[in-house]
Amino acid sequence: MGERLLAREFFDRPSDVVAPGLLGRVLVHGPVAVRLTEVEAYGPPGEDPASHTYRGRTPRNAVMFGPPGHLYVYFTYGMHYCANLVCLPEGMGSGVLLRAGEVIEGADVARSRRHRPATSGPLTHPGRVPAERDLARGPARLAVALGIGREHNGLDCCVSGELRVLEGDPPSPAAVRSGPRTGVSSAADTPWRFWIDGDPTVSPYRKHVPKTRPT
Repeated sequence: MGERLLAREFFDRPSDVVAPGLLGRVLVHGPVAVRLTEVEAYGPPGEDPASHTYRGRTPRNAVMFGPPGHLYVYFTYGMHYCANLVCLPEGMGSGVLLRAGEVIEGADVARSRRHRPATSGPLTHPGRVPAERDLARGPARLAVALGIGREHNGLDCCVSGELRVLEGDPPSPAAVRSGPRTGVSSAADTPWRFWIDGDPTVSPYRKHVPKTRPT
């Protein structure tokens, strides 16, 4: 599956350039390996209203302002963790959200994580047996499949450590598609979501729907 690590220089570029290049790459954490099939790019402060760094550095997003190739993990909706890879030089605050992938090693481990409390996060879904294509289909499921939690925030993925990104098997450029990002309310039409056309593990597109209070 392309065992060489992706070099830090790969990530030291704009996120919308890094993102399509991440398709087909492989994340490995312990016994589980996931081949990326869908990602989303988020730009630096003051440029991308949908980015966590848009208004500047905070304790929550500090990792995104660190060196490229590190993992930025955040908790969302009071339920899920999501994983990103930091792009651009230190201090720039940009990254790529890992939206979906194919579990190519450790499927039994990934499946078991959907049936018991995650050690570093909320309850998963006991009793529900996920289809193979759904094990890492969506950013929260991808994090669960890989066993990623808050304690992994800031990990360097460009070294032979706990979590690493391998060269993998990138798709043909003709198979890469792009379109609006999923579920964001700002800069919703920016076509920075990238995926492998026809891959069954790609998550469905969902346009942001503003919440309304009952009258």
